[in-house]
Amino acid sequence: MRRDEFTEIRAFLEVARERSFTRAAAKLGVTRSALSHTIRTLEERLGTRLLSRTTRDVAPTAVGDRLVQSIEHHFEGITAEIAALKALSDKPSGHVRIVCPDDAVDLVFRARLPSFLREYADITVELIVDNGFTNIVERQFDAGVRLGEAIARDMVAVRIGPDVSYCVVGSPDYFNRRAAPGGPQDLTEHNCVNLRLPTSGGLYAWEFGKDGREFSVRVDGQLVYSNIGSAIDAALDGIGLAYAPKDLVRRHLEEGRLKEVLQEWCPTFQGYHLYYPSRRNHSSAFSAFVDAFRYRGVSEAAAV
Repeated sequence: MRRDEFTEIRAFLEVARERSFTRAAAKLGVTRSALSHTIRTLEERLGTRLLSRTTRDVAPTAVGDRLVQSIEHHFEGITAEIAALKALSDKPSGHVRIVCPDDAVDLVFRARLPSFLREYADITVELIVDNGFTNIVERQFDAGVRLGEAIARDMVAVRIGPDVSYCVVGSPDYFNRRAAPGGPQDLTEHNCVNLRLPTSGGLYAWEFGKDGREFSVRVDGQLVYSNIGSAIDAALDGIGLAYAPKDLVRRHLEEGRLKEVLQEWCPTFQGYHLYYPSRRNHSSAFSAFVDAFRYRGVSEAAAV
């Protein structure tokens, strides 16, 4: 295969994967017009349309989809072999892309990233915050982060943090105006800060449990956010109650800026895990990242 043919096929696969000339051009490091010209050249040489273009979307035609299915694994194999060769070097290097919920940045990564980056100066880490259930294969992430209960069975899961306990909190000012709820059912009478789920578009139902019984409560309130950090800020501002990991609000509780309610009802979840598909070869950078952030028990949590 000539070099220009290889470039054309790689460009086509990227557009088909991203369903967007703009995103594909950014990943390939070329202009959108140059990428469009490359695709047109490939289609003219093959004598058929590979992509169907509309004002809102780009998708492979039937012929284009057949080409993707027949050649994509070859390019993935090339990428894997190149990564394997790089792994033979003495010092891990490369780029690691991880998608994670916003609270995992503070609960898992923030305390441990400085030492990791100092030790591995040739590794670049990209943390993309997304509170939805991202398809890491389709979006080409090395791994994602979820609580242990939410990981699909066909994924490799590596625990990277201790169990996560949730709590319901409000400011002293809020409780001066409203009586504390006696049970989860009383939350329907309170101004609660909701979280919008990016994947489904619905609102997150607060989870509770007691005496072996687990249930959820759909709360209501004047304010909706898409991330936990903003919900905690709203609670600090006295707007309403927030449902959040206890470790994220512990300092506010200790310093009296927030008060906790419904302690006996609030659950503890299995800690955060890195999850990724099983592949034959991983880059040296990714392997070093997994090993560095692997959770090794209670002593590690105490040290952090």
